[in-house]
Amino acid sequence: MELMLTIEERELLLEILSERHSALLREISHTDHREFKLALRKREKLLESVVDRLRVTQPAREPVRLITDRML
Repeated sequence: MELMLTIEERELLLEILSERHSALLREISHTDHREFKLALRKREKLLESVVDRLRVTQPAREPVRLITDRML
């Protein structure tokens, strides 16, 4: 999958994902059920990976091109 983002779109996406990441961490800390907590942690690591990949793309005047071999 390939996604072209402008700098503004990239920044917005990073903001939204960062907010969701914070909410997910709060949800993990309030969860008592062990299996559900493990599933949430797995999801948190996946989200963290996506945010990290977005952050390493350098802002430029041109649209940012993100390429992955996975289908979502």
